[in-house]
Amino acid sequence: MSDLVAHPVRKRWSERPLLQLTLVRYREFVREPEAVFWVFIFPLLLAAGLGIAFRNRPAERTAVAVRASAFQATALADALRRDQRLSVQVLDDSAADQALRVGRVALLAVPSGPGQMEYRYDELRPESRAARLLVDDVVQRAAGRQDPVAAADRQISEPGSRYIDFVVPGLLGMNLMGSGIWGIGFSIVDARRKRLLKRLIATPMSRPQYLASFVLSRLTWLVLEVALLLGFAALVFKVPVRGSLLSLALICLLSALSFASLGLLLASRARTVEGVSGLMNLVMLPMWIFSGVFFSASRFPDAVQPLIRVLPLTAVNDALRATMLQGAPLGAVSVELGIISAWLLVTFPLAVRIFRWK
Repeated sequence: MSDLVAHPVRKRWSERPLLQLTLVRYREFVREPEAVFWVFIFPLLLAAGLGIAFRNRPAERTAVAVRASAFQATALADALRRDQRLSVQVLDDSAADQALRVGRVALLAVPSGPGQMEYRYDELRPESRAARLLVDDVVQRAAGRQDPVAAADRQISEPGSRYIDFVVPGLLGMNLMGSGIWGIGFSIVDARRKRLLKRLIATPMSRPQYLASFVLSRLTWLVLEVALLLGFAALVFKVPVRGSLLSLALICLLSALSFASLGLLLASRARTVEGVSGLMNLVMLPMWIFSGVFFSASRFPDAVQPLIRVLPLTAVNDALRATMLQGAPLGAVSVELGIISAWLLVTFPLAVRIFRWK
């Protein structure tokens, strides 16, 4: 009797649907030169360009002008030129007014007599306010002022305080978002457009297996993607990674999963590439602007800060910067990790539930 009982046939590992689906994702990716460029090459080029453009350089001289017709204009200009922080021009009346109006100079100095000085500048321009302090300091010293307190300057510059140190975690977060959402969303919608999804329904696979194959393939490319960008930044620009590499890897892993799930959700119903492109741009554009990729999100008004803080890219960027630049442990970024996890726990089950095969 026992011989008549049918035993389930155990599939070899190479025959499992999830493995084969994941291998398909790899092949699709490497056969698209554009995808390889945007995921691996573009972040390196962007980091190199920003690192060179915003490299540490001596402070630029502040441009100021002296009105040529003013009292002892030449003597004043000579005194100002002795300060290495100022670039001084002596201009006639109309040229001086024009230079100040169009912003070629930050301040116009007009001495009107012995012991009398007028400064003309735009109060709303920060460089003009700084020029006012610099020029007046030179003028007062030239007139014999002595400072009762001796001051000494000590210049300090170290990795972690430069613009390139700030922007590399933002580029990493942006790349995790872009490759997760764009890479997955377009592949699914393209397969739906070509009616390939209908054929896959007849194969021995489940809906979660198909969607999970996209997520698993992203995790594999994640290792190379993160290693290339951080390795390049560390070797070329000495960008520090002060925190634990394990903590950094966990943040990147959780972020990649969250963005991949968001990409699945956006592509779950779209039928055309144009349609999913519009949805992805609608979701990603606010995060490009508000989530602190190229400049701090704190620059925006306090009224919108609660909304900015719940965006997944904001949480990712904050967690990456805290770990890389401050050496923060995982406990210090628990709020950010909670936000990233919440997006993952909401978007993936919802994508599985509403996914359309036709």
